[in-house]
Amino acid sequence: MKDSGGNIFRSLLSRSNLLFIAFGCSTFLIYRLSLRSQSAADILWFLKLAAIQCGLYAAAAWLALKSKARHSTLIIIIVFAALFRLGILFSPPYLSDDIYRYIWDGRVQAAGINPYRYIPADPALSHLRDDTIYPRINRRDYARTIYPPVAEAVYFLTTRVSESVTWMKATIILFEGIAIWAIAQLLASLGLPRQRLLIYAWHPLTVWEFAGSGHLDAIAIAFIALALLARRRDAEIASGLSLAGATLTKLFPIVLLPALYQRRRWKMVLAFALMIMIGYMPYLGVGPRGALGFLFGYAKERGIESGEQFFLLSLIRRLSRGFHVPTYGFVVVAVVVATVLAFWMVRRQDGGETIYVRHSFIIASMFTTLLSPHFAWYYTWLVPFLCFIPSVPVFYLTLSSFLLYLTWIYWTDDQVFMVKALIFIPFLFLLAITFWRRRRFALVLAKTEPAKS
Repeated sequence: MKDSGGNIFRSLLSRSNLLFIAFGCSTFLIYRLSLRSQSAADILWFLKLAAIQCGLYAAAAWLALKSKARHSTLIIIIVFAALFRLGILFSPPYLSDDIYRYIWDGRVQAAGINPYRYIPADPALSHLRDDTIYPRINRRDYARTIYPPVAEAVYFLTTRVSESVTWMKATIILFEGIAIWAIAQLLASLGLPRQRLLIYAWHPLTVWEFAGSGHLDAIAIAFIALALLARRRDAEIASGLSLAGATLTKLFPIVLLPALYQRRRWKMVLAFALMIMIGYMPYLGVGPRGALGFLFGYAKERGIESGEQFFLLSLIRRLSRGFHVPTYGFVVVAVVVATVLAFWMVRRQDGGETIYVRHSFIIASMFTTLLSPHFAWYYTWLVPFLCFIPSVPVFYLTLSSFLLYLTWIYWTDDQVFMVKALIFIPFLFLLAITFWRRRRFALVLAKTEPAKS
């Protein structure tokens, strides 16, 4: 027993574990310091601290990938992941006010009212207003809710326990726990070190957006992780239901369908379609279009209709010197590229046991690049894939998405374009280098193989 205890103690004091502890303590301290941010005037100061966190995280992630796998290391990683989240859980959201709409939607449903029917400012909901939640709801004067049915169900169930910001954020962290469990199970199943969990659990973007702002993307990530795990276990129905759960939370995970689909096997697709239909049924009293809520208004507001949302289209327009590329033309090309990629993935499913994870990562990264979202939390769904496929370009993309908070002070179309250029141009450059190096390595390998034989 003494020898066993001594081994554990020596393991905890190994050089790599001491470094993990040092990185964890430093990062936790910065989380606490960052809570001093209160308004848009503090955003530059916050981003400087976030940049330090990103540096510490990059070093810790590299160490997690290179160091020897130890059970003690996994414990340290999980403990600090919990501390990071607890450190900011009880603070009011600083980077977003979306969580107040979540609570409001739960309250509206508890009153027996379809959340897609009225805007919060409608007189029909006047009896539900208070001085804590209602005044902080964004777009309350003109927008019905935009969130899909599973998200709405989570809001309803959560607010039946407590209509508080802290409790809603705690629910979001609970879904993160499910995601972390599923990622750990999949890592072990694939023979990868479970300490790679650090890549997700310590990522500053996931901590700030989920424990800090309480964004619902954590729910979608949990379902995506469960879908990947179910696919690994060849559980078609569970995979389809999980992917449907993600889609009914955030809509865009539907693009993962061709990556998870197994050729000539239809249970997953049927389970997915059936779950989508069942999910929307309780809300169809306002009609199919009405159940989509503010989706179309959001597309117009965020520049999707005009094309300013899409970085690549904005770049083409600025480089074409007066030649206006229509938005629909860009969308058609994007859909064609995505369709070709989907067919290629369905046909090419013999690339090893991780091929479906790689395909999911590729299509998620491509979709995010084409959409080039305006908000940082839209990039969080890429982070779980990094646990399995560490990609320098995507590491940069997810970490640099913090720069989008600069649009609080630089908000014109040209300024937003410049902020996105700081994110996507280096990302595309790193991506090109990665492809070139892999292609060069493949060519060298192809030339040396005949000589070996």
